[in-house]
Amino acid sequence: MAAAVETVETVFRIESARIIAGVARIVRDVGLAEELAQDALVTALERWPESGVPDNPGAWLMATAKHRAIDLVRRKETYARKLAEVGRALEDVSPPDPADLARTAEDIDDDLLRLIFTACHPVLSTQARVALTLRLLGGLTTEEIARAFLVPEPTVAQRIVRAKRTLAQADVPFEVPYGDDRTARLSSVLEVIYLVFNEGYSATTGDDLVRPALCEDALRLARVLAGLLPQEPEVHGLAALLEFQSSRIAARTGPGGEPVLLADQNRTKWNRLLIRRGVEALERAGHGPYSLQAAIAACHARAIRYEDTDWTAIAALYGRLMALAPSPVVELNRAVAVAMAEGPAAGLKLVEALAEEPALKDYHLLPSVRGDLLERLGRHAEARAEFARAAALTGNARERALLLERSSG
Repeated sequence: MAAAVETVETVFRIESARIIAGVARIVRDVGLAEELAQDALVTALERWPESGVPDNPGAWLMATAKHRAIDLVRRKETYARKLAEVGRALEDVSPPDPADLARTAEDIDDDLLRLIFTACHPVLSTQARVALTLRLLGGLTTEEIARAFLVPEPTVAQRIVRAKRTLAQADVPFEVPYGDDRTARLSSVLEVIYLVFNEGYSATTGDDLVRPALCEDALRLARVLAGLLPQEPEVHGLAALLEFQSSRIAARTGPGGEPVLLADQNRTKWNRLLIRRGVEALERAGHGPYSLQAAIAACHARAIRYEDTDWTAIAALYGRLMALAPSPVVELNRAVAVAMAEGPAAGLKLVEALAEEPALKDYHLLPSVRGDLLERLGRHAEARAEFARAAALTGNARERALLLERSSG
């Protein structure tokens, strides 16, 4: 019995996004679709320990959820009217044999794509998009999302409930947009995946520098999206970026969880398989912001030793990124690359120009970078003061400890 329960939970974790997407195409409501998917899970937990696990458990769950969706539709409206509205979607779901209800891969892909664009709709706040995406597409529980972002579980639960309500009230269509609308919406989808990964790669708060599980969820979503939208270069750019960044995770922390700076990382710990995947994705990428960041990450990945890094190329790529998507953070990163390519004085000049930038007022990496450049210039007292200021600004305990250590010099 325990084995059957474990199988149910594992299969549901893997298949939940597809099930929710398939049911949402029928009921046109992601919140309701998730409830019906959960109902199917409860049914499986009741039946499988006695009847055994079906040969195709994913198809069984999908069929059960769809049957409940059809029953709901029939109760709410006349079957003929709903059939005319959603067309073949209901005709494909005939009650007799659950095994026969497995959808084609193309249909599943279409539904997953609709679900991704719905969960990341701009009508929702960024926080709501992130929470809903992790819930519906990442398969994370509310508790897991709360733990990952170090916020109270009720807060996450409220965000998800409000997000579903907002989508329903705004009558957001369950569809893949096209044309200009698709371009605008795709940027929202990519942003959500990027934000999820970044929080895992460099946690903004808490005791851990890295949260690998979040990185894995974001990377998986990026891979799914690249498979669903093979003709979108920037999707491959994001996938390449996350592959490259993921390859370095094991080397970013020491045995006690302490941060290991890029210059000190053991590059034999870098995952060569992920780097190869990154290179393959980069070959299909374009010239957008994520693609340029992936090209920068590729420069690091190609360097066998830190001393082999092509900082001139990296600085040039950051210059292109600034021209395409200007931001103070990008300029700060460019300053680091310029300092490595042309010397700390050249980098410090760019950093000083950012000193009064409002967006970087509470950004701990600004004084951290400045402290590093001052230290390299031999201005140690000033450097220590900058490291202390950076330590006071960061919300991550691991980063704070490192910065305080450098401030004590």
